[in-house]
Amino acid sequence: MKIVVIGGSGLIGSKLVAILNSLGHEVIAASPASGINTITGEGLAEALAGAQIVVDVANSPSFEDKAVLEFFETSGRNLLAAEAAAGVSHHIALSVVGTDRLAESGYFRGKIAQEKLIRESPIPYTIVHSTQFFEFLGGIANSGFDGETVHLSPAFVQPIASGDVAEAMAKATLGTPQNDIVEIAGPERIRLSELVERYLAASNDPRKVTADVNARYFGALLSDLTLVPADGAELGSIDFQTWFDGQVKK
Repeated sequence: MKIVVIGGSGLIGSKLVAILNSLGHEVIAASPASGINTITGEGLAEALAGAQIVVDVANSPSFEDKAVLEFFETSGRNLLAAEAAAGVSHHIALSVVGTDRLAESGYFRGKIAQEKLIRESPIPYTIVHSTQFFEFLGGIANSGFDGETVHLSPAFVQPIASGDVAEAMAKATLGTPQNDIVEIAGPERIRLSELVERYLAASNDPRKVTADVNARYFGALLSDLTLVPADGAELGSIDFQTWFDGQVKK
């Protein structure tokens, strides 16, 4: 089966491509570096010719509000139009748990727009909502750092390892279109401020974390359950310590 992975050279895309290749599928790892660009349309029709499935795990190169919205709207429109022309039968997209609750954030307004385009397209789809990746903890810490202290919300999170995300994406890719959202998360629920404090301590980073209910998460205020999945989410197997120990060994 021919599968095109948009963002196929990134953190999740590269792992997903490896999994699908190991299962014997013909996989195209699409990215601007490989001459396939969903913003300009370059190489898109050629890459999708004969493809049954398209997986979109690409992310905006900029987190600036206008740029994010333009990226997800332009990329989404171009990609879905090319898929319709090529007769693609399943579109899978990676998004974020709590996206619909985070409209204060410019980044998540972009994701909301992306998901709207997918739902309105005639192509059968599955949207996978993931919780935060362990790999992003450093960036989350930096986002709350004011030069002295890391200010972060004490809202709950249920972070997941990128390897578990890739496995879940492979399952969705080879499964039946859900025409709905599927949620995935890690095995442990913990407060965001406590998790980052644990990460910094394990990394020998001297920065101190302050739990601050008014701290914004990429522009949005959080309640306790904004970033956690509903009951029935598919859970990964890798907890924080297992993930961190694996990073140290690399």
